Amino acid sequence: MGCGRTGAALAGQFESRGHSVAVIDRVGDAFRRLPADFQGQRITGIGFDRETLVSAGVEDAYAFAAVSSGDNSNILAARVVRETYGVENVVARIADPGRAEVYRRLGIPTVAPVPWTSSQILSRLLPGGADEGFTDETAGIAVRRLALHDAWIGSTVAALEKATKARVAYVVRFGSAVLPEPTTTVQVDDELWFVIPDAVRAHAERTVSRVPGGTA
Repeated sequence: MGCGRTGAALAGQFESRGHSVAVIDRVGDAFRRLPADFQGQRITGIGFDRETLVSAGVEDAYAFAAVSSGDNSNILAARVVRETYGVENVVARIADPGRAEVYRRLGIPTVAPVPWTSSQILSRLLPGGADEGFTDETAGIAVRRLALHDAWIGSTVAALEKATKARVAYVVRFGSAVLPEPTTTVQVDDELWFVIPDAVRAHAERTVSRVPGGTA
């Protein structure tokens, strides 16, 4: 639901992977954003209206993404699709991060672009910033990219792991992922992704933002 830039991009990506796709938008002109070779359904209507959903094939759907411009519409559509039609794979985009967290606790998976965008900018402007790739809240662990202080260049992965109490999962070097050895040294422009238990997250972020063994 929603054929803005995000919805159109998702529709094209799903179809390119061999899936059948239906796109719902209340404004017919929105479908012009779809790829020129898009073969899926274009449904003009309200995304939480049952007749509209049925015409889009919700009764046989594997997944549903609510990515319109309205938080209320997205969460309402997501709940109708899950609770009325039993579609388990549902995601709603919610601009308000506070509301996104509330709905997440109620069992509706959400994507909140504001916190993600702010964290991306922060991680690129300040040492010690972090990108989150995966979080297992039950296990209390996450895969995160940590921005290192320049003083860590030349240090080994083993030294980083000992100092941060976290594990270096992989290094992105010249655009390609590298599975590091303990003796792998950090190079300029490397991006390091760590597996970090929640208990040491603050310690790890603080450690990599400073000179090794120091406080600045």
